[in-house]
Amino acid sequence: MTFGEKVKEARKEAGLSQEQLAEKLSVSRSAVAKWESGKGMPDVGNLKVMAQLLGVSVDYLLAEDEKLSFNETKEAIDLASFEVTGSCRDKRDAACYARFHDADALYPLIRKKKLGKLEWITDLIVRPGILQLADYMNDHDSYYLAETGERQLFVEVSDDFLITRELASRVDPKKFDLGNSTFRKATYRLV
Repeated sequence: MTFGEKVKEARKEAGLSQEQLAEKLSVSRSAVAKWESGKGMPDVGNLKVMAQLLGVSVDYLLAEDEKLSFNETKEAIDLASFEVTGSCRDKRDAACYARFHDADALYPLIRKKKLGKLEWITDLIVRPGILQLADYMNDHDSYYLAETGERQLFVEVSDDFLITRELASRVDPKKFDLGNSTFRKATYRLV
């Protein structure tokens, strides 16, 4: 799905006309029509506001990946309140397990950033692996794949939230790409 198609779908889901969205963004209706037809892109400021108005993430709008569906839930959590038990290795595992203990399978995932050509060259010149290490040090969230029947749910656990996104197409839990990251199954399972 293109950026324009995602904007149009999200706008309709939010119950807004092109005119209403344009008014909220302080732009013309023709600007919104241009974005939806793929003939233009909003500036960064409008993009952020649009994502908030439509209840989607900027990543969702810009991602070229088709694996994530439009369905996303974000639950506030108190990470300190979870107890590490059973096969859980930390409190994030415990938070995910508490929410998806009845899943058919629950896999912890290991994330690795996919480097673009320029990043790959820079990484090679500066010091191989340094960009991956920097990305790893800046991302403190944990990721999981929950399977229930035919559905697969991509789960992200941060200090404050448990975010669940339904996958539009099935992935192999062993290794799959999502956005600008590659995920692979950890060596242990929660369910």
